[in-house]
Amino acid sequence: MPQIPLHYVDLRTFCYATEDEKRVEEALRTLLPEEFEIERVESEGHFGDRILVLSARVEKANDVRHVLSRLADLESFDELIDELDERVTENTELFLRLDKQAAFGEEIRLGDGITFRGKVEAYPAKKERAVENAEEVLERLRDGE
Repeated sequence: MPQIPLHYVDLRTFCYATEDEKRVEEALRTLLPEEFEIERVESEGHFGDRILVLSARVEKANDVRHVLSRLADLESFDELIDELDERVTENTELFLRLDKQAAFGEEIRLGDGITFRGKVEAYPAKKERAVENAEEVLERLRDGE
């Protein structure tokens, strides 16, 4: 994949009081390059329960390539491409939700638990151009380029 039309990718998940922090971190690391730093922020739920927010911003081209290569494992890849118009915002951001439990088992599936937000390059910065760029990169991923 020669050029990456994403400025960055943000990944974020929550670790609730009922979950094992190490397992949740491992699920997030399924998408990240090795030795990547994960930011931790403690928060509090509505009833005073502890919530740990785990997040990572991936900015370097090779690291973004790594995250995207993990997306290539999606079974519903063609469905994802078909839904790009709904998944790309007017601010040229691509949003996905990935299954946290599946990620812990090193599988990549659409679902709940991990939020993927990628800032798509688009000149001019219009949704239509961002959808085209996102489609191009995802099709290249699918085709193994």
